[in-house]
Amino acid sequence: MANSNLPRRIIKETQRLLSEPAPGISASPSEDNMRYFNVMILGPTQSPYEELPRIVKLPFMILQNGRVEFERNDCEMDECRGVFKLELFLPEEYPMAAPKVRFLTKIYHPNIDKLGRICLDILKDKWSPALQIRTVLLSIQALLSAPNPDDPLSENIAKHWKTNEAEAVETAKEWTRLYASGA
Repeated sequence: MANSNLPRRIIKETQRLLSEPAPGISASPSEDNMRYFNVMILGPTQSPYEELPRIVKLPFMILQNGRVEFERNDCEMDECRGVFKLELFLPEEYPMAAPKVRFLTKIYHPNIDKLGRICLDILKDKWSPALQIRTVLLSIQALLSAPNPDDPLSENIAKHWKTNEAEAVETAKEWTRLYASGA
């Protein structure tokens, strides 16, 4: 991972992400551009982004040495989780400017639009150089557990969430089955 063009902070953060991955999160830099990260986040338990039917073949994400490996298995219901792919880019101004992050996996969420952009205050006006990549990814994972339809990026989904939350949650589960099963 030696890249003399990278600031020391990015190198240290990357090393920590690889050596001490956060539970349910994998982030590894691209070999071509160490400022570009391929990210995978498991849907949090007890969220609409977790459940997949037992019959789905899910490529398990196994974190070994900070790498993502896939294995084809039938999963037990409590082990089945959506796997969401994201991209994260560190601009030249990082850490003075927030990382650019977006979902590549289609998701039904009031704070994520159809282009995968994320409405999260720390990615915008609440960014601080004291925050790190790890903090950003944990915050995105938390957003999956607690959608906020009062601060939406997708007005239609937020309206659905507010007027019929149970139906919106079912739609989110269905989209997780369709788009985040990794199949």
